[in-house]
Amino acid sequence: MTDPHYRDIAPVDKRSYWQRLIEFIHPGPDSREELMDALSDAEDNHVIGAESRVMLEGVLRMADLTAGDVMVAAPRMDLIDIDATLDDSLHQVIDTGHSRFPVFENDRDNMVGILLAKDLLKLQRSPSLNVRTLLRPPVFVPESKGLNDLLREFRNTRNHMALVVDEFGRIAGLITIEDVLEQIVGDIEDEFDQAEDAGDIFALADRTYRVSGDTSIERVTEAFDVAPRHDEETGEDNKFDTIGGFIAHEMGHVPRRGEHFDWMQLRFEVLHTKAGAVKWFKVYPAPHKEAKP
Repeated sequence: MTDPHYRDIAPVDKRSYWQRLIEFIHPGPDSREELMDALSDAEDNHVIGAESRVMLEGVLRMADLTAGDVMVAAPRMDLIDIDATLDDSLHQVIDTGHSRFPVFENDRDNMVGILLAKDLLKLQRSPSLNVRTLLRPPVFVPESKGLNDLLREFRNTRNHMALVVDEFGRIAGLITIEDVLEQIVGDIEDEFDQAEDAGDIFALADRTYRVSGDTSIERVTEAFDVAPRHDEETGEDNKFDTIGGFIAHEMGHVPRRGEHFDWMQLRFEVLHTKAGAVKWFKVYPAPHKEAKP
């Protein structure tokens, strides 16, 4: 005998007849590609805006990305040596503009913690304080860790940076919560970023110029009416895609903020760096050098 209090209650379908008929004739997307097309149609029909579509597509694409796909590679990481002086560390903070730094001891693969730039102020007021007491424990994640899982971990642990390790346990790079969020919303701009249509070379009020590091060599030579460098040994012109790449090659390293390089009659002074590359140069006539007797 069945329980009189038990009733098999089926869920009520509140869709109208026409809604069910339309969904039968035009079923929803069955794949990611169809979903992308549906988002595009929604934008065309003014159901969602262009920015909303881009962010939704970013969320979908992020599901296929890993920490290794978007990390800053180890050679481009800005690190602080645990044995560095306070002045050296402060100069590095000022030059790079980062708020967090991995700290190593003896070897770049031996990470002992994460140092917040603001914590260096404590050392200024109390020089006897041991920098080790200011370090936060480093977070390590494998290259294969999905960005969805990493973002959830960042939110739950309130960490903003993680060190990425390869399959052999070596430091492969680092990734921040900003790197993850940029996969959804695009580049998070700062005071040095300009809209794409603002141009990559533009004049400043003091008769100098601001030049983006990824500006092509051809564009720079045309704008400033200078000739590209000629290699006397090979008899060929050196080919570089960007002015930033050319200057880094000539200097033998990625220049830091405040460093400069003289090329032809121009001086390229580094204004801003990001992710191990020069974002902006300040360009002006190079000072005349006195001839040696």
